[in-house]
Amino acid sequence: MADPSGPPEGWHASATLEALRELVATGARVNHVVARRAGISDTELVTLEHLSREQIGPAEVARRLEVSTAAATGIVDRLVARGHVERRPHPADRRRTQLVLTDSGRREVVRHLLPMFVALDRLDRDFTDGEREVVERYLRGAAAAFERVLETGATDDDGRPRA
Repeated sequence: MADPSGPPEGWHASATLEALRELVATGARVNHVVARRAGISDTELVTLEHLSREQIGPAEVARRLEVSTAAATGIVDRLVARGHVERRPHPADRRRTQLVLTDSGRREVVRHLLPMFVALDRLDRDFTDGEREVVERYLRGAAAAFERVLETGATDDDGRPRA
């Protein structure tokens, strides 16, 4: 049986895995620093990021952030007070509320992240179509590996995520 505190037997920390580890760690730091610079909490920033992709309601905010509905209401209240989010009646179900990112909220996210987006765009343009396909396959596979931890939260005796 492999040491549960160490990597599974046969594990090799390749340069690719080390680079991915650095990316994940840096990404976590970016969210924290951007939130601090914007004068909002990390969870408020994550909420703004979700709302920049789609309109969801407070209950969905709670589910995605894995917080209580009361905590999600507090997060939304603070974003509304700052003018970053508006509550609107759901178009198909008037009993529900939909959250809409305002121009102010969108600017708040983009203002801090734009330099990163520009640098990533430049990096992406330096790859050939074939290289981009390989990078995309790797990143989607890495995201799927992350999802396995989120879905199961458990590992086998060898340290590998349970199916």
